[in-house]
Amino acid sequence: MWRARIGRVRIKQPAGVAVLDVPTRLDLDPVRVLSAAAEAGLERVVLAGYTKDGKEYFASSVADGGDALWLLARCARALLNNG
Repeated sequence: MWRARIGRVRIKQPAGVAVLDVPTRLDLDPVRVLSAAAEAGLERVVLAGYTKDGKEYFASSVADGGDALWLLARCARALLNNG
């Protein structure tokens, strides 16, 4: 069983910096991405990444590993088709 805690992250936007909601090929700050996800009102979340020391990190609000993998596969397909 997969378990994760998802919390809200608030970020103070620096004055004079505009946030554009457009696709980009540039890497984004993970905290900014997590903040946007927290504001999106998601029902299910699967999170994957790397720690500063290069270790893989995985968390999911979906208890069933198969369902979490299915969500990842669907998102990978959407990225390949639209990205």
